[in-house]
Amino acid sequence: MKALIISADNFEDSELLYPYYRLKEEGVEVDIASIKKGAIKGKHGYEVDANKDLRGIHAAEYDLLLLPGGSAPEAIRKEKEATEIAKHFFVNNKPVSAICHGPQTLITAGLLKGRHATCYKSVAPEMKEAGAIL
Repeated sequence: MKALIISADNFEDSELLYPYYRLKEEGVEVDIASIKKGAIKGKHGYEVDANKDLRGIHAAEYDLLLLPGGSAPEAIRKEKEATEIAKHFFVNNKPVSAICHGPQTLITAGLLKGRHATCYKSVAPEMKEAGAIL
């Protein structure tokens, strides 16, 4: 199994790090993709290496998508590659986990209409407007 985490600077540290290490503990290969390769820094100072650039991602290679929250989704949702990757996962019925503000990427990709979803309270109005069932 292979998982993809998409994030950027100002991610919520626990929302990226906890799933990352739990997946690795279970033997899952995990890549972290961002706007560019290199270190990305969390809101609370933790750094992780984005070993992939969004432009180099082939979504078909992955079985699971994780979109952590924090302020990072506000930047990630502006990247066409990120929304295209999310669309691939939905079209192919692959698991997607979007935590806290993470659903903002799914909203931008137009993927939540008629779907049950949850998010951080400040994202809820936008999610409702996108047609999600909260």
